[in-house]
Amino acid sequence: MIVDSPQAFRAAIAGGRFSIAHATAARAAFLVSPLGFKLAEESATDNRYMDLENQTSEERALVEHAHLAKALASTLPILTLPGDPETPDAVFPNNVFATTKDKLILGAMRHEVRRKEADRSDIKILFTGLFAKRIETLPGDCVAELTGPLIIDRGRNIGFCGLTERCDERGAEAMDKAFGLDLTFVFALDPAEYHTNVVMSVLASRALVIHPPSFLDPEVPRAIAELYGERVLVLTDAEKAAFAGNCIALSETDVWMSAAAAAALTPQHVADLATWGFKVKSAPLGEIEKAGGSLRCCVGEIY
Repeated sequence: MIVDSPQAFRAAIAGGRFSIAHATAARAAFLVSPLGFKLAEESATDNRYMDLENQTSEERALVEHAHLAKALASTLPILTLPGDPETPDAVFPNNVFATTKDKLILGAMRHEVRRKEADRSDIKILFTGLFAKRIETLPGDCVAELTGPLIIDRGRNIGFCGLTERCDERGAEAMDKAFGLDLTFVFALDPAEYHTNVVMSVLASRALVIHPPSFLDPEVPRAIAELYGERVLVLTDAEKAAFAGNCIALSETDVWMSAAAAAALTPQHVADLATWGFKVKSAPLGEIEKAGGSLRCCVGEIY
């Protein structure tokens, strides 16, 4: 079921109809190394977090990424696949690849530089062979950058889809079907935003991280917050700018974000997360963040 208004969403969740009935965190994850790391000019046209004037270093990015993989491995198994200078945004695989229990989903990317990523045969072989998943490719007549615009409460099987240039209405419908969601709430983000996962995260189905000013209709974040009761962390502008919204719970207890994001969290917010049973873990990603994404964007979840 797809709803596109706060009123319809509230009606859909009334009475606690969506209980936690599925796994709330991935069983493993994969990363793609930043070989040939540089800023993609095409992606910068609609990503406000990128500045083409920034000088980048492939060497620094590779070192950061290797340390990230090692750090994440303390929470769950990690696979690292090689990058390619022809696809400089491939370090953010969660936009192109996503999984369910039985499928590998290939996204419908807006920019040509990112469409090339979905052609990789090694990732397809990995998931169809080792993980025994079938492939579903989203139709080419839509734009749908998977878990960039779509935040999924995996435990409740609910999707929250922000419409921007990186996801249109047809894309939202295609993702709702591909992920087999029981409910998808579709809404508009502020035009300055490009992905929902920069301004919102659901942590192991029991807490919400959100930056309300990034939503076009202020009633939307209020409606979403009602599902999570008192476990709602409302980001400040400074926390959001430091990519704190681009966090991810990779277990029932471990919430991962970049070192800059963790440093930006207020003491109260760190305490709130601890009260809800979460420990903040982080890794330095200053070089990779120049490309307009952060830690969550680097993580391809394997369910």
